[in-house]
Formats: sequence, structure tokens, C-alpha cells
Amino acid sequence: MTRVRDFALPDLGEGLTEGEILQWMVQVGDTVTLNQPIVEVETAKAAVEVPSPFAGVVTALHHPAGATVDVGAVIISFDTDPGAGPLPVTAAASHDEVTEGLSTPAPASPAGAEGALIGEVGPTGRTATLVGYGPKSVTAVRRPRSGAAPVAAPPVEVAPPPPPATAARVSAAAVGQAAAQQAGAHPVLAKPPVRKLARDLGVDLATVVGTGPQGSVTRADVEAAADRSTFTATAPAAAVASYDPVTRERRVPVKGVRRMTAQAMVASAFTAPHVTEFITVDVTPTMELVQRLRALPDFDGVKVTPLLLVAKALLLAVRRNPDINATYVGEGDDAEIVVKDFVHLGIAAATPRGLLVPNIKDADSLTLVQLGRALQDLVATAREGRTTPADMARGTITITNVGVFGVDTGTPILNPGESAILCFGAVRPMPWVHEGEICIRQVTQLALSFDHRVVDGQLGSQFLADIARVLADPATALAWS
Repeated sequence: MTRVRDFALPDLGEGLTEGEILQWMVQVGDTVTLNQPIVEVETAKAAVEVPSPFAGVVTALHHPAGATVDVGAVIISFDTDPGAGPLPVTAAASHDEVTEGLSTPAPASPAGAEGALIGEVGPTGRTATLVGYGPKSVTAVRRPRSGAAPVAAPPVEVAPPPPPATAARVSAAAVGQAAAQQAGAHPVLAKPPVRKLARDLGVDLATVVGTGPQGSVTRADVEAAADRSTFTATAPAAAVASYDPVTRERRVPVKGVRRMTAQAMVASAFTAPHVTEFITVDVTPTMELVQRLRALPDFDGVKVTPLLLVAKALLLAVRRNPDINATYVGEGDDAEIVVKDFVHLGIAAATPRGLLVPNIKDADSLTLVQLGRALQDLVATAREGRTTPADMARGTITITNVGVFGVDTGTPILNPGESAILCFGAVRPMPWVHEGEICIRQVTQLALSFDHRVVDGQLGSQFLADIARVLADPATALAWS
């Protein structure tokens, strides 16, 4: 078995065809371990750290940072048995450094495997290649015609089959886990953001007991192991813009997440007939409740914000109006409305790479404390630019919080595949009639956009009014729970 193993760019999402290499985390000559993050790749859905499927020494980086690479293309090579001594000249990846930090193979020595030149057939009948041996050459013999003397056909060399691309179509995590199982190791289940956090805090994931799904290590597990409650992380840089001093114009490439978002918004805006309704709400009781919850021991370490209570109000309103949590599929006679019996609550998040909408899975089954922790983790991960495609998949309904920017309201466009999105505006002190008197109250505006193919005016109005009722009087939540 050859010592040098190539690793192709895997499909990091659902059928994605390419990715941009943001940065290499290793260089030629570095020793890497199984599942160690080696490269950060941005796809049309997210920036993802790709773990190494092999343990060994890096022998080649086939593409520089900033290059866009097709799924299935080889991006890195490893010497998986560096302890066996130097690689044979014909099998080694001899590389010269270039300005981009990329290593390219040097011309191979003419002495190939078994004494043959590269590309020639050796004494044993195998084609000498850069790595390992090719298939044996065969001699094709035509069956003699009836009554004719047999004639031997000239030898025909069979070209080696293309390298298998199966590994390029599995997720990055699956690649690392499969390689670990083949090597007899026990991989640690953890998402890339958690792995980065562990590196920042100096925590060995192998020593952490995971409390997440299937024993995976969570952020809380890492923080507990490091005995620290906070951490900082640097967000990845946005797309590099080019400035022309002559025209005084700055041009920003539209690719990756921004390109996907643009395409999705255009498709949504011109596919689903949007309707938007508005309501102004006195949320003074909700703002008072936020302060009381922050003082409760149960919420220690949980960031309690008005958005958390808006999310809870929306989930209660979905329970009372389940048909809002649906999607329209198909066309013509084959069209259907699919009502979801679960709520994957999307939260629109502005990141350095564009707008992302990760979602909290089964948010309707979480307590308020659990929902607060999930919301906190979701926002932190998005700001770090570490949201994975799985975090954004299968959302059912979304909240966009424009109030954090001081904006009163908006007419949001539906997240593709969903039928409703709630816009939460800024909370402002305003004059309001309360108990027959004009006084200063905390007031906000809510806007609900919905797909009129799925949601009619009555359903949309009832749903928005129910959210407003909970925010105006949080005690209503007890009656509806």
C-alpha cells in the first residue's frame, strides 16, 4: 500500500459543487493527527473547517488560499508512514515553495518503479506512476476467424482507471471518522467550532466527556474542562475587495455565502407571493420580565434578552396556529402544503460573510433556559463564521431582529422553504395610553411576512396577534403552556 495518500475536497453541503480555500492551517512538512483541522473552506452555505482523514506528514498542498476548487479535486497529500524513512524519489512529493505558500511537485526522477521510467511499463508488466504502481499491461488477442491462421494482435496498454471519487462525496466529519475507524482509533465527536474553542483554550478533546447527541463534545463541555466561562474568537475576513483609484469604485466579489443568499432571496421573492402585516405592542411587562429572569439562579450563564422572549412567544403562537409552520411544495396538480410537526426556529444573523439563518432544532420542545442557551450558542457560532450547512438545514420559521440596529420594522423576505418570518423591531420609550392615561411605555413594532399560498389573512393575523398578546402580558404564556 502506498505511503502517500491524496485527499480530495469533499462535498461539505447538500450537493455543493465547489468551495473556496480560505486558509491552510498546515504547511508542507507539518505533522498532522487524525481529525486535526487542516483547511478552512467556504462553500455557498458556510465556512467550514475540514479535518484530516489521515495521520502523517503533509507532502503537498495542491491549491493556494483564495483558490476555488471543485468538489472531488485533490487538495492535499500526506505521507502516512513518515517513520519508514525518506520517500522513494518516484513516490515522494518533492516540492518548491511559491509566493502563495503553495507547494507544487518538482519533476519526478526518471528512474521509476521497478527500474522503469515514469509512465513506462516495468519488467513485471506494471506501469510506473508517481505514486505506487499502475495496472499490469495486457495483450489483447483477437479470436481467429474460421479457417484462418491465428494472428496475434499487437500489445495494447490499458490506461489506469481514474482515482476513486467516492471519498469526495461524503462529509468532512464522516471522512475523519471513517479513517479513524479503519485505523482502530476512536474519534472524538465535536463540531469544528468546538474543536477551535478547544484549541484556543488548550483543551485536549480526547480527555473531555461529551454530553451532546451521540456523546459529542459541546461548547459547555470544553468550557467546563478549561474552567473558563468566556472566550474570544476572531471572525474570518470578508471577501477581499478591489479598489480602482481612477474610477473611485470598490468591487466586492459575490461568491460563497453572499452569492447563495442573493440567489435564494431572488427565488423566494419571485416565487412566493409575500404579504406583510404589522402590529405595535406595549412590551413594558416583557422588558420588566427580562430583568427579573436575569436575576434568577436558573439563568446563570444564560444571556437573557428580549429576543429570547420573542422567540418563546412565537413558539407558543405556533402551537396555537400550527398551520403557519408549513411549506408549499410542487406545482399545479401536484402541489401540496406540508405542515411540520416540529419547529426548527431560524434566527437571521449578520456575519462578516453575509446573512446566515441557522436554526435551533426542535425549539418547541425546549424550556426557556434551554432555548436561551441554544440561542446564545447559535449567535456566537454565527458571529465566528463557523455555522455549518447542517445548522442551516430544514428550518421551518424564522425571526429577524432588526431592532439591534435601531430599526423600527421592515418587510422581510421569506427564507426559502418556509412560510412565515417575523421581524422584531427596536424597543423604544414612547407615549402610550395605559389604563386610561398617557404615560411613557416600552413599545415595539412586529412585522410578519408570510406566503399567501399557504397562509391566508386570518391565519396570519391570528398568529401575529397571539405573539403580541404574550409580549404585552407574559402571564398569557402560562395559560397557553
